[in-house]
Amino acid sequence: MAGVIARRAMILAAGLGTRMRPLTDTTPKPLIKVAGRALIDWSKDNLTQSGIDRIIVNKHYLADQIDDWADRQPAGLIQISDERDQLMETGGGVIKALPMLGKQAFFILNSDSFWLNKDVPAIEQMRRKWDDGQMDFLLLLSDKSRAIGFNGAGDFFMSDDGRLQRRGKAALAPYIYAGCYLVHPRILAGHKPVAFSMNTIFDKALAKGRLYGLVHDAPWLHVGTPEAIRLAEAELERFAEMK
Repeated sequence: MAGVIARRAMILAAGLGTRMRPLTDTTPKPLIKVAGRALIDWSKDNLTQSGIDRIIVNKHYLADQIDDWADRQPAGLIQISDERDQLMETGGGVIKALPMLGKQAFFILNSDSFWLNKDVPAIEQMRRKWDDGQMDFLLLLSDKSRAIGFNGAGDFFMSDDGRLQRRGKAALAPYIYAGCYLVHPRILAGHKPVAFSMNTIFDKALAKGRLYGLVHDAPWLHVGTPEAIRLAEAELERFAEMK
């Protein structure tokens, strides 16, 4: 069923941010500023501008600062998933938050990257591409030419119909996972809220031919280190001048 309404999302904000040190010695990574705004605010705006009306945010490291940020947001927008007792990683954190995310497809975002939009926002493009009968996951991807602050070998190959395959033993792959996906909770059923990587469930969907991708048509900014902040700010300035 195309055109799913997915009105809930989760931003993964519980990580330790070790690669962002020394900035994260006193500030959680999602609150590190890029062009005067916290990383998590760039992601929040990408969601709310596309009609997301409930955002789950998990907390662990310097959790009180995440609480303070949440308290400053519009009433009812942010709901906190508390991982102070145990860091749950990318998979366990989502499983723990499932009761808050509902029974329909929802978005998951990393907190160390965000994207810029052209005419049609990425969230809306993903909604339009979603096919409930064919997909369990739809991953937002970036072409290397549009990736700022990322120097890896790439993550995925994509077939003409959008199905994904991992890079595997290939030296390079053309598409980078851009830190955002749309998922139906049915594929998460039965998983326990323990620490594990969501990559294990990506692979489960991939094996069934139900892991799909959408290549974003504008810059994607990966801000994983202090040095990447400068690159992201320069790209924001360049992109603003183009409009």
